[in-house]
Amino acid sequence: MEAYTGFAKVYDLFMDNIPYEEWSRRIVGILRQYGILDGLVLDLGCGTGSMTELLAKAGYDMIGLDASEEMLNLAVQKQRKAGLDILYLLQDMREFELYGTVRAVVSVCDSMNYVTEEADLLKVFRLVNNYLDPGGIFLFDLNTVYKYEKLLGENTIAENRREGSFIWENYFDPIEGLNEYDLTLFIREEDGRYRKFEETHFQRAYSLERVQELLEEAGMEVLGFLDAETGLRPRETAERVYVTAREKGKTGPGR
Repeated sequence: MEAYTGFAKVYDLFMDNIPYEEWSRRIVGILRQYGILDGLVLDLGCGTGSMTELLAKAGYDMIGLDASEEMLNLAVQKQRKAGLDILYLLQDMREFELYGTVRAVVSVCDSMNYVTEEADLLKVFRLVNNYLDPGGIFLFDLNTVYKYEKLLGENTIAENRREGSFIWENYFDPIEGLNEYDLTLFIREEDGRYRKFEETHFQRAYSLERVQELLEEAGMEVLGFLDAETGLRPRETAERVYVTAREKGKTGPGR
């Protein structure tokens, strides 16, 4: 079933615990560390545009790309309200196209974990490398194997609010490294009644070693891994990790 259809309507509501501003400060700090103070930046898997807007406010010319039309519709509404100049594109990250290169590509909220096949993840990495300026930076986060195995596992999470409620039933296959969560949503309509939606989401747990191999196969240089909570070298119990890579010289036909 297609993800982020009904959930898109209440995504920002239920994700209000995500520290977007803290994450944006860290992302901007890393980009500036590598000399990217301004210029064109792509937010890959931008969702409703929360991070895209923060990076735009930090002085970057932003492009937001996502495969969910419902999420992008919300992003555009928020953009108009904020008066920001952001280009949003409805595309699948496994086969996205841009008009030119960008100084950096960022991706947050475990968007890369949604790419459940290694071959597809390699495609994404190659496309990112293709559309980066020479020496451009790719910065993204990942949910770790530890988080899927030890924290999400076979658990059920539920939350109830006046605007809507959800039940998240999680299943993790440690052999396949595949995480499935089934969402049941009850979303309040304008007439006060609640409409039920059901969605199934899949993510894959990737080891950092395998991610590094795929990035290098795509032609990038891996610069480092950071624990998203501490900003330091990832601990064994890290739940989310930032990965930083750099375009290091394109070769092949058409370049």
